[in-house]
Amino acid sequence: MKQDIRVPEVSDGVVKGTVIGLSVAVGDRVEFDQTLLEMETDKAVVAVPSPFTGTITAILIDEGDEVAIGQVVMAGEPEEAGAATSTELESPPEPAPVRAEKVSRVPAPTVAPISAKTLPPPRTDSTPPGEVAPASPIVRRFARELGVDIHVVGGTGPGGRISDQDVREFVKRVMAGADTGRSPAASRPLPDFARWGEIERQPLSGVRKITAEAMAYAWATAPRVTQDDKADITGIEAFRKEFNSKATPEGKLTMTAILVRVAAEALLQFPQLNSSLDLANNELILKSYIHVGVAVDTPAGLLVPVLRDVDRKGIVTLAIELNQIAAKTRERRISPADMEGGSFTISNLGGIGGTGFTPIVYAPQVAILGVSRAEMEPVWDGGEFVPRLRMPLSLSYDHRVVDGADGARFLRWMCTALEQPLNLVMEDPA
Repeated sequence: MKQDIRVPEVSDGVVKGTVIGLSVAVGDRVEFDQTLLEMETDKAVVAVPSPFTGTITAILIDEGDEVAIGQVVMAGEPEEAGAATSTELESPPEPAPVRAEKVSRVPAPTVAPISAKTLPPPRTDSTPPGEVAPASPIVRRFARELGVDIHVVGGTGPGGRISDQDVREFVKRVMAGADTGRSPAASRPLPDFARWGEIERQPLSGVRKITAEAMAYAWATAPRVTQDDKADITGIEAFRKEFNSKATPEGKLTMTAILVRVAAEALLQFPQLNSSLDLANNELILKSYIHVGVAVDTPAGLLVPVLRDVDRKGIVTLAIELNQIAAKTRERRISPADMEGGSFTISNLGGIGGTGFTPIVYAPQVAILGVSRAEMEPVWDGGEFVPRLRMPLSLSYDHRVVDGADGARFLRWMCTALEQPLNLVMEDPA
């Protein structure tokens, strides 16, 4: 019996992708879970597997086509033995309109005022404890990542089912004041820039759009404080260079790897910076794991892969993992799962330059560390000025969770640890 093959849900917030490669042809016999095509999404390149063992009877798309989650892309004839009963784990969200988005530069569109009539209305009731919201697990996780109580999001799907687009529109309403009892702020249309010279409009890339939405939400909802300090890394930098002179290319230490390990120890000392705020239940969620996201600059935009359980690994192990995942990220070979679950983030701009910056906390995390370029500075040692290599660190944190004194203590703890390199563990903890 003929069976349709649909694009499955692949990750938080992903509603469409571009087909970049077909792995089968009509008439081919395929095994269960065999890759049928590769699709580039906003976040990564993912493989779409076969839901059955059988024969491909029709291919409805070509390379370069944009496809939506839930869209039928192929058909096949399953074999009786081992045939899957469904091509979907659950009902997909409503497919989003397909638009071309291959350029990452910011356009200059005219901004129209947000109208409450065009947005899904928020629910005024509260879902009883233990009752699952009418949304897929991926949409529920997407809401949690944005710090949204999905139980108050109005669903536009059949039976009030909530899609990721409903969550996005809810966030926009909150930022505009539509769900807080305030009047939406009046949007000021952009001027006609062509009056003063030639212009070019380019669509936002998928990565840039998701980043813009997440950062706007974080900026609007979390009262942020940034604490600055400087670490003397003269000793650790000399150690790093000596170590790298004997290390293999894949095992070379970077300052980011060292910072990840030091941050893990600091988070153990200050667990409130490794938490998330649940205002819906008036609770602070303290995490027993430490997963650190590391911002990676790519041609498609900023991506943040996550290193897992960094408090259980030595610096050498972390250096190898970081080098590998950074390379995969720049090549867009990481999976969406590689960018989920972070509890703290580090953004190191030292390789580019600058003396300091204010990183935005990546909700629902409560803290992020920004790193700028280290420079030689004269430091008074009690008898004379001596040259020391000092690295600026900027810690941004959610002031609802972290007090200023604790933020300063956390950053000073990190600086002290970096200034005492012999205290850093080079082997994996037992």
